[in-house]
Amino acid sequence: MENKINTKIALFEAKKIRKLIYRDEWWFSIIDIIEFLTETYRPRKYWNDLKAKLIREGYIEVSEKIGQFKLIASDGKMRETDCANTKTILRIVQTIPSPKAEPLKIWLAQVGTDRIAEIENPELAMDRMKSLYEKKGYPKDWIDKRARGIAVRHTLTDEWKNRGVKHSVEYAILTDEIMQGTFDMKVSEYKKFKGLNRENLRDHMDDLELILTMLGEATTTRLTKDRNSKGFPKLKNDAKDGGSVAGQTRKNIEAKTKTNISSSANFNNLNTKQIK
Repeated sequence: MENKINTKIALFEAKKIRKLIYRDEWWFSIIDIIEFLTETYRPRKYWNDLKAKLIREGYIEVSEKIGQFKLIASDGKMRETDCANTKTILRIVQTIPSPKAEPLKIWLAQVGTDRIAEIENPELAMDRMKSLYEKKGYPKDWIDKRARGIAVRHTLTDEWKNRGVKHSVEYAILTDEIMQGTFDMKVSEYKKFKGLNRENLRDHMDDLELILTMLGEATTTRLTKDRNSKGFPKLKNDAKDGGSVAGQTRKNIEAKTKTNISSSANFNNLNTKQIK
């Protein structure tokens, strides 16, 4: 497999589970997880039998979901090992009859129940989101702005979808247009500026950064509706104009306060008093 690979070791209770980041998501050693959950002395054979069982049960794409990566083996050598991302690992674990797997199965059942409830009542999803941010240490007034920003973002992406945007790369380009106009930086550049890797950029913005981001996206939505823009080229022009409006606002604030709004600080190195 291509692309840059970073290996890590994850502790699953007392058992070391090898894992790595590939294309911005975690992949885990299937053999390690099976060995821990089943306590078998032949985890590779168990995995081979389990793959056949999964296929018989209708999970025919299991082979397509598995990647082989070179990980450090017990003998210290790099050996190819079957790995899977979080979604596939959870699917595999559900088929393993082990007392150690029961807590995870119960948790998955609860997650499924919660998601069905949230579909029927979307406010529950918003409450869950706010609760998660509170547990991470974010102050309530910041959480309220973040929640509003999510709503503004969803409104914009719905407009884009209804007006011809189909691919994730197009969403990324349009978002970059707004961010470039607002902060003179694309998303990847802003994340690098803040010292972030896989983290969500907006989770590491302060009040004014969030507000200006919302302004750029809300303005873009208004322009798109007023102009009745359709198709990627016109939507890109709207995004550029929306970002320009937010960018001019940023410059006006900076001129009055003599302070740059774009900050390299992020929530990892700020305490809750500093994120207001």
